[in-house]
Amino acid sequence: MRAVKSTMTTALAAVVQAASAHAQTATQVIQFQVTAVNQIGVSGGPAPLVINTATAGSAPTSVTAAGGSYAITTNEENKKITASLDQPLPPGVRLEISLAAPVGAASAGDVSLGSAAADLVTGISTLAASALPITYRLSADVTVHMPSPATRTVTFTIVSGS
Repeated sequence: MRAVKSTMTTALAAVVQAASAHAQTATQVIQFQVTAVNQIGVSGGPAPLVINTATAGSAPTSVTAAGGSYAITTNEENKKITASLDQPLPPGVRLEISLAAPVGAASAGDVSLGSAAADLVTGISTLAASALPITYRLSADVTVHMPSPATRTVTFTIVSGS
């Protein structure tokens, strides 16, 4: 019985050595990269901004509304958020916006919106942040009377700059 066991062990070792001698390997090269990622999104929106009161002897009372929130992701340094309107506002009407800044960045506070891009948040670098508040304020001169509502589209953009 011992001789049979020894012979089986020797045979098994020979099979393992033969299998090891015939083992093959293969390699594969993969290419990868992470490109610039700069994304901004908004959710929610303000209730209609309606100016309908004034103090006697003063301009109409401006109104403020929460404008939802925004989220931003960037894997780059030194970015900023700008905003612009799709068309000018009527004469005597002013729309301001304020974005809360993510950690490490700076908000410009209340900024008047127009058809040219205006800086809202600066000093943004490599971050992912969400639920950052947006606030709008509408004001008008005493010369403005708009019996029908008007709309404007606000476009937010992430660009290079401080």
